[in-house]
Amino acid sequence: MSLIDSHCHLDADEFDHDRALVIARAQVAGVRTQVVPAVTAASWPKLRDTCRLADGLYPAYGLHPMFLDQHRPGHLEQLREWIAREHPCAVGECGLDFFVEGLDAEQQQLYFDGQLRIAREFDLPVIVHARRAVDAVIAAIRQVGGLRGVIHSFPGSPEQAAQLHKLGFLVGLGGPLTYDHAQRLQRLVAQLPLEQLLLETDAPDQPDAGIRGRRNEPARLAVIAETVARLRAESVEEIAEQTSANARRLFGLP
Repeated sequence: MSLIDSHCHLDADEFDHDRALVIARAQVAGVRTQVVPAVTAASWPKLRDTCRLADGLYPAYGLHPMFLDQHRPGHLEQLREWIAREHPCAVGECGLDFFVEGLDAEQQQLYFDGQLRIAREFDLPVIVHARRAVDAVIAAIRQVGGLRGVIHSFPGSPEQAAQLHKLGFLVGLGGPLTYDHAQRLQRLVAQLPLEQLLLETDAPDQPDAGIRGRRNEPARLAVIAETVARLRAESVEEIAEQTSANARRLFGLP
């Protein structure tokens, strides 16, 4: 069984002491491909070097809304230069976060809209963070137009998922799905079209219920696949095959 982790922060400091082992454990678990999105301009060089450690690691470059205090308007032009030179598989992680207090909504929108326009310019998918901001994200995607991508750790409704599907956007599913209290999300996963689903870990964050409170890692993606299969009453092999095909199609992976 071959799985694709569509969202893993393998460059994070939490992996500095055992990154090679983390990659090896992922490969043993069938996770031979990972998309590694950035969060700040300062992190891009380390992320690039991390993705050179092994085959199957694909970088995405972007500016995450939760790190707003580290972004500068000039970073958008730097992002354009990095994309032209490095040829990543996506723009991101970008988006909007209306959950964390103190994050200026206007500034978030400026960076998000800028990255959406860059993605359209380079014909790249976008990896979008949308916490308590799905409607605003949908509005921005419609405003810019000509986009495709994934809403990472999808927190929305069936109606929002349907709108996103029409706009060319998939939804990412990870650790939150495995918790007993996530019944609304579990019902949603059972009814969404399989061709709209991607699997992700968001490692080292968002651990599944089996490792609650511990560091997450891409090898745990098998648990997500098994959870999705159970909720949909489908085989885990079918889930792995289709979600991997979805990721390859969206990100242009071999």
